[in-house]
Amino acid sequence: MGNALIYLTLLAYFGATASWLGFFLAQRENLCRGGAWLLGTGLVFHTLELISRTWAAGYLPVATFGQTLLVSAWALVAAFLFLYWRFPIKVLGALTAPLAALMVSGTLILHPGHGAVSPMLQSLWLTFHIILALLGNAALTLAFLGGIFYLVQERQLKQKKFGFFYRRLPSLEQLDGLNYWCLTIGFPLLTAGIISGSLYAQYTFGSFWSWDPKEILTVIAWLIYAVLLHERLTVGWRGRRAALLAICGFLVLVATFVGANLWFGGYHSFSSFLKQP
Repeated sequence: MGNALIYLTLLAYFGATASWLGFFLAQRENLCRGGAWLLGTGLVFHTLELISRTWAAGYLPVATFGQTLLVSAWALVAAFLFLYWRFPIKVLGALTAPLAALMVSGTLILHPGHGAVSPMLQSLWLTFHIILALLGNAALTLAFLGGIFYLVQERQLKQKKFGFFYRRLPSLEQLDGLNYWCLTIGFPLLTAGIISGSLYAQYTFGSFWSWDPKEILTVIAWLIYAVLLHERLTVGWRGRRAALLAICGFLVLVATFVGANLWFGGYHSFSSFLKQP
């Protein structure tokens, strides 16, 4: 089918972007429902594309930055639709849909890469580790987006500007609840991803820890989220501090995803996954 499925995915995600931005501007429920259906339809095409690529390659397609963007976009949309079903903060789609569309676009724009694939990627256990980590990252990305909305809404209230954004954003209580929901979903998944990766490293390299740049940055991000979750549960942290810490954790995750893979080297880098001929 060539790239037909990925183009259909992209078409659905851009359509969802238009619908959700329309909902954000006009506050019409039919646009919100249309955006959700378009994202769901896109996720079906997206899933079929990943299955097709995995079947053809014999491994989960994460050997290059572009391929990993495609899998990460799938995790983001899947996490959002689950959260939307359980905790319907509708306006979040106005950020999630365009972000997913841009990530899938990056897959088409970036060089696909050629060369011998590392045998590591052909392990079912490593696939399990990657999926857990990316789903955790996706849930924590939604916490970041919710944190951005929280800070915007809080600023509107402090300045007593009850205008455009104030009328379109959820209450601070709802946004804080979103932060907590995303954290309680994303943190266990990220933890499971770290543990499964450590077990695989022990099996493959004979060591749970090797001071790889991605390992270090991931643990830093994990510690930020662990502090946030601990303080929320024991001290009752809420609101601005929780939003800011969720944003800080996400920035470290971005550094982990982009920097450690592209610039810092190590056995997690894309250069170690795909050997150029």
